[in-house]
Amino acid sequence: MVVGAFPIAKLLYLGVKQMSKPIANRIKAGARSSDFFRSYVCLPPAQLYHWVEMRTKMRIMGFRGSTIKPLNEEAAAELGAELLGETVVFLVGGGCMVLEYSRQAANSRRKEEELSETLSGLQTQIAELTFTTETLSAQLREVNRQLLSFPTPTKK
Repeated sequence: MVVGAFPIAKLLYLGVKQMSKPIANRIKAGARSSDFFRSYVCLPPAQLYHWVEMRTKMRIMGFRGSTIKPLNEEAAAELGAELLGETVVFLVGGGCMVLEYSRQAANSRRKEEELSETLSGLQTQIAELTFTTETLSAQLREVNRQLLSFPTPTKK
C-alpha cells in the first residue's frame, strides 16, 4: 500500500512545487527591486545562513578560530531572495501536508464514529432481543405450568 502511494505523493509534491514557484519568483523579483525588502527581509537571513554555512565548513576543515567575512550586499540579496523563495515553496508543501493530514484524521474520526454508532446499535438490538427472549421464555414456562395443572382426560 505504501509503495503504491509513494509515486502519487512524489507527483503531488512536484505539482505543489511547480505551482508555488511563480509565487517564489515574484517574491524574488520584489526583493531585488525594493530596498526595504532587501535590507530587512532578505539580507539578515542570507548573512546568517552564510555565517552558519562557513562556520560549519571551517570547523569541518579544522579552522576553529577563523573570522568569517560577510557577503557583499548583492550576493546576500540574491541568496536571501533564494532562501525566501525556497521557504515559500516549503511552506506551501508543508501546508498541503498539514491539510491532507487533518483531512485524513477527520475521515478516520468519522469512520470511528460510524463504527461506534453501528456497534452501539448492535448492542441495543442484542439487549432488545435478550429481553424478548426472556419474555418469551417466561411465557413458555407459564404455558407449560398451566398445561401441567389441567387434569388429563382419561380414556374409558
